[in-house]
Amino acid sequence: MERKKKKIGEILVEKGMLKPEQLNLALKEQKISDQFLGEILLKKRWIKESELLAVLSEQFTIPIVELKYKYVDWKLLGKYSPSLVMDFHCVPVSEDDVSVTMALTNPLDLDVLQKAEAEARGLKVKLVLTTKSDIDYVIERYRDHVKSKYK
Repeated sequence: MERKKKKIGEILVEKGMLKPEQLNLALKEQKISDQFLGEILLKKRWIKESELLAVLSEQFTIPIVELKYKYVDWKLLGKYSPSLVMDFHCVPVSEDDVSVTMALTNPLDLDVLQKAEAEARGLKVKLVLTTKSDIDYVIERYRDHVKSKYK
C-alpha cells in the first residue's frame, strides 16, 4: 500500500515550525491570492526560508545547494537563455552528456519546470534547491558578467 505524501503545511506543523492556526490562515489566503503556500508563509515571516527549503528537500528528495559558494560556469549559463536565469530564477549549475542540473527555489512552480525542460535540449533535468538570496546573488553576478563582455 502506497503511503500518501504529506503536504508542506502538515510537515511544518508536525515539526513545530508552524502553528496550526497560522497554517489555516495561510491556506485561506492561498485560496484568494493563488500564491504558493511557502511564499505566503515567508511573506508573513512565520517560517524561515531555510526551514521551507529543508521541508521541500525532504518531501521531494531534492538536495539543497548554496550557490554563493559554488563555481559559476559562465560557458554553461551561456547555453541557456537569459530569461531562464533572470525571469524564471532557474540557474543551470552542471551538465553532462545526459543531464543538466538546475538550481531553483520552488520545485512546485510548473512554469519554471516547463521552461527548464524546454531549454534542456533533450537532456534530463535534475533539480537542486537553493535560497532566493543565492539565486539573486547569481543573477547579479550574471548581469555583471554580461556587462563586462560588452565593454
